[in-house]
Amino acid sequence: MVENLKRIDLINAIEATRESFNTDSPTVPFIEGDGIGIDIWPASKKVFDAAVEKAYKNDRKIDWVEVLAGQKAFDNTNEWLPDKTLQTFNDFGVGIKGPLTTPVGEGIRSINVAIRQELDLYVCLRPIKYFKGIQTPTKNPQDVDITLFRENTEDVYAGKELENSTGDVEKLNKFLKEEFAWEIRTDSGIGIKPISQTASERLIRASLNYAVENNKKNVAIVHKGNIMKYTEGAFRKWGYDLVKSEFSDVAVSWEECKGEPGDKILVQDVIADAFLQQILIKPQMFDVIATTNLNGDYASDALAAQIGGIGISPGGNINYENGKAVFEATHGTAPKYAGQDKTNPGSLILSGVMMFRYMGWNTAADLIVETMEKTILEGKVTYDLARGRSNAKTLSSSGFADALINNMKPLKKDKR
Repeated sequence: MVENLKRIDLINAIEATRESFNTDSPTVPFIEGDGIGIDIWPASKKVFDAAVEKAYKNDRKIDWVEVLAGQKAFDNTNEWLPDKTLQTFNDFGVGIKGPLTTPVGEGIRSINVAIRQELDLYVCLRPIKYFKGIQTPTKNPQDVDITLFRENTEDVYAGKELENSTGDVEKLNKFLKEEFAWEIRTDSGIGIKPISQTASERLIRASLNYAVENNKKNVAIVHKGNIMKYTEGAFRKWGYDLVKSEFSDVAVSWEECKGEPGDKILVQDVIADAFLQQILIKPQMFDVIATTNLNGDYASDALAAQIGGIGISPGGNINYENGKAVFEATHGTAPKYAGQDKTNPGSLILSGVMMFRYMGWNTAADLIVETMEKTILEGKVTYDLARGRSNAKTLSSSGFADALINNMKPLKKDKR
């Protein structure tokens, strides 16, 4: 694991990562994904390749290499997440993946979580922004333009759980009663919620650095520290301490400035349940969010619903300190639709946009976004985005990809 880097070291690390992708033909590993992965990955890859070709002509291309995880990996290797897959992601530094199967309540633990933890991808990055023309359940979806930084390695997702009525949980329960006088029902399952200063600081540092780089006006630390004082309450405290120790020249807390930050980034904190209310009432008040793992899971899906659904919401898992990153579709495998060429590849396509920006290939990224804006506005969309629109033409997964490509107009060649 990389040592926790301070602000200036983190900036240097990010610049070094961008420089490492300044090559004309990088190798990018991909996982097709389970279920609808067989539909959305080919559609997305077509869009990626077309955007690179139109943006850079023959000067650049992606050398795609498939690696296995999930059901396809198990069928071929009898392993859900082969070591070779993790090693390949680690070797090439950046990758992209479709959705992977995770049984509910029993069986294997989440492969998605395993990838994040094994590669120490401590930031789950979710940029959530509305595309004009999409029908949503909220009145002013255009007010949503929020980038969410979710801690990716700790909290309840650490998987420190014991099953109820087993010898292990009885042993732990006995210890907790004897050492701390904690009375827990004997038929309880028990989970441990670790929140460390190290993980909290590097996540919040990344969010603050992003705000500085992208000229954002505010960062909100979202937590439930009023109840969980020594975990999420500590997350809040460490965040404010970090503002003072490393970002005081560019950021200031609400308490210090009384809501008048001047030309500095305003850093405030919001209780998680209040935050879920406020993003419905006044989402325009939030630019960047830094939060713990479980809160981030809830908030990212709630925000995605406000812009039209998880099918149009991208995600990436990043370690800004060592440069490793895996971008991913943020939705599930939807097995009942697999092979029907029906589902929306938008989440995976926009995750590719995030990947291109991370690599410094901004022209290709801009081209895809501009094309998606135009295509959605024209009403050429998959079934999920066609609901409620009288002018929509419902397209298949591959048809949506073709519509995007047909709308692509070559931009001025740019070496970035």
